[in-house]
Amino acid sequence: MTDATRTPPTIDGAALLNEVESFHRRFNVFPTEAAYVAVTLWDAHAHLIDTFDSTPRIAFLSPEPGSGKSRALEIVETLVPNRMAAVDASPSALFRAVSGIEGERPTIIFDEIDTVFGPKAGENEQLRGFLNAGHRRGRLMYRCVGDGSNQTVQGFPSYCAVAMAGLGSLPDTILTRSVIIRMRRRAWNEKIEPFRQGVHEQEGNALRDRLAAWADQVRDNVQGAWPEMPDGITDRPADVWEPLLAVADAVGGDWPRRARKACVALVKASQANDKGSLGIRLLTDLRDHVLIGLDKLPTVAILDRLNALEDAPWADINGKPLDNRRLSKMLSEYMTADNDPIASRNIRTAGGVLKGFFAKDLEDAWARYCPPPGAATSATPLHPSSEALNL
Repeated sequence: MTDATRTPPTIDGAALLNEVESFHRRFNVFPTEAAYVAVTLWDAHAHLIDTFDSTPRIAFLSPEPGSGKSRALEIVETLVPNRMAAVDASPSALFRAVSGIEGERPTIIFDEIDTVFGPKAGENEQLRGFLNAGHRRGRLMYRCVGDGSNQTVQGFPSYCAVAMAGLGSLPDTILTRSVIIRMRRRAWNEKIEPFRQGVHEQEGNALRDRLAAWADQVRDNVQGAWPEMPDGITDRPADVWEPLLAVADAVGGDWPRRARKACVALVKASQANDKGSLGIRLLTDLRDHVLIGLDKLPTVAILDRLNALEDAPWADINGKPLDNRRLSKMLSEYMTADNDPIASRNIRTAGGVLKGFFAKDLEDAWARYCPPPGAATSATPLHPSSEALNL
């Protein structure tokens, strides 16, 4: 057998991922053990993206600068295929890069993602659409191509892996499609190795090349895999974690167990931080603080109780307290068990008949949308919908 036809040795995927994780640990301090597992699996999944129907975004977020987000992205950059820094890239450049030759699809590295979703977000609608659409295979972004009257509509593929870092949070449409790593500043006793790009980038690239070779060996086995989900992981979280668990199952060793443990931990953490839309916050506050133990309450009393809640948004929505019109419009978006919009009804009181709301009209919405009773719900949503704020 000649060298040209010799079968390459089988790569021990579990040992390789152990090395990738160790490489991260040299330069990154992540908040939990689950984060190291998730990031390592994400690095590997980027080499197999064409075998999956979707790709989760990974987002390194923190409330303050100096929390290691950019360094985390730098290490990811060394390990993923066809990296492309997007912070200065135009939308048209991204569209054309992602619609390139099959197998050459870039992995988008997007630092300072808060500039896309910040105060000037309206200037970046095309990038927002790209990030929203590109997690699912087959989604196209349509644009007019050509000059003047000779323009034609052309669909550009948007499916690609995206790693992001930024301050604050992200819109729900991105958060729910992402593995979220909430970074924090290093404590005095948390030590890392200084990252020297000229030296350590080559080490990361060597691991990247071995990941690519491993991916070629397992591609057929991963294609169409349906990994078993941990109990309680369904719907969107299951979509997010399916590719990562498929990678863990493909490498074997202790990675399938660690991956599922990390999945449960990070999904629970994301749900604890996710306060939902402003509408869900309203429903939850009505259940837990306003109508608790009551079967009905006049609207005027509901508003008094909501606006008096500490650490709640109701006393100052766009500079005004929640009023009857806003309350009615927000609740009308949800349905009763009889499939009618939630609406105020007459309540007979000692002083006469007043408009108000009945707890039984809200019960179906509470069951469908609100977190379990007792879950933390005090933080104001970071990204309430513009429709809710501009009623």
